[in-house]
Amino acid sequence: MASSDLSRQGLETAIKEAGEAAVIGGEIKREKIAGLASGEPAVGEFIYVEKSKEPSLEEKLSLFLKAEAKIRENEQIVMGSVTYSRYDDRKIIVNSDGADAKINDLKQDLGVVAVARDESNRETGTSSNGVTGSWDDLFAQKSLDEMVEEAVRIARQNLQAEYAPGGEYTVILDPMLVGVLAHEAIGHTVEADFVLSGSIVQDKIGEKVASELVTMIDDGTIEKTAGMVLVDDEGVCGEKTTIIEKGILREYLHNRESAYLFNAEPRGNARAFTYRDEPIVRMTNTCILPGEDELDDMIAEIDDGYYLKGLGQGGQADANAEFMFGVREAYHIKDGEVREPVKGITISGQAFKVLQSVDAASKELQFALGRGYCGKFQPAKVDAGGPYLRCRVTLGGHQQAEGGE
Repeated sequence: MASSDLSRQGLETAIKEAGEAAVIGGEIKREKIAGLASGEPAVGEFIYVEKSKEPSLEEKLSLFLKAEAKIRENEQIVMGSVTYSRYDDRKIIVNSDGADAKINDLKQDLGVVAVARDESNRETGTSSNGVTGSWDDLFAQKSLDEMVEEAVRIARQNLQAEYAPGGEYTVILDPMLVGVLAHEAIGHTVEADFVLSGSIVQDKIGEKVASELVTMIDDGTIEKTAGMVLVDDEGVCGEKTTIIEKGILREYLHNRESAYLFNAEPRGNARAFTYRDEPIVRMTNTCILPGEDELDDMIAEIDDGYYLKGLGQGGQADANAEFMFGVREAYHIKDGEVREPVKGITISGQAFKVLQSVDAASKELQFALGRGYCGKFQPAKVDAGGPYLRCRVTLGGHQQAEGGE
């Protein structure tokens, strides 16, 4: 219930009408569902806004304009942009099941784009980051100047790179691509509303779906990640959900309604973008946990493959976990060494088959998708990542005609 009348009488009227609507709506919904799982009701203040001095809006604009000018100073760069957003998430959640929570957090993200062009080609380079936290947290991994340099380097490098041949290869996926795979190709298939609609993992709890090296979780309590959700919009405290444990499918993601149907525990995955939106099953921070391997050793054991870094332009996945993603930056691996850069690569396959092919996972864990929003019916801030994974995927690239060049 919303009201533009902020007088005492106007607010009292809005509260009364909201209560009446909730009672009627609750009776209607109870006729359609079997019940609601209880979960742990959130009580108290859940505040995650670290105090640090932030630049004023004018100071931020000045910084971004200088960064855009710096992008364009580089040879072959014809366009550059810096995009920034700040999202103050302030909510009070009270319900008849005991939740009484005040929530306040701050999410910020930044993206840098550089476009290079020569007589016949045009290539794009990007760099980005997103956090729940302060201005300083936003640049904890890379400064703005470093992000500009990275975007420019990738754009210019891809302008000079040759196209890769298509085919099935052993590859190294970096944490950003691992995160995309975890979120888009696996994560949506285990959201319980999609499971009930017939996703590929329906009735597969307890079955082996990936390599024993793969453990995948969703956890809204990881500090400073963009998908940090301490309390969801049903008033349930956030917790870790172990989706895949050493290759075995263990849990789906739930709201209270689906948790009741599956006799499971809700763990803070019911999310609504605004008070006008209905809380639905959503991911928070989704990742594959690190392993015990060294990245250099993982590369050294590849005779002919590719080292793939970052999400490029475009991508999609479906309820059968079939996916196709563009790759931002790629390098040929030959005889255990990283060689020349290549471009024009997409990766595709069936995500669970890709996870079954994993034979090495690095010790690093990075969250790398903090800039974006998940778009399942309504926006939601999420994050995703993982270690470096060695696996088999299908690469889309230039196909060589039989018997010719």
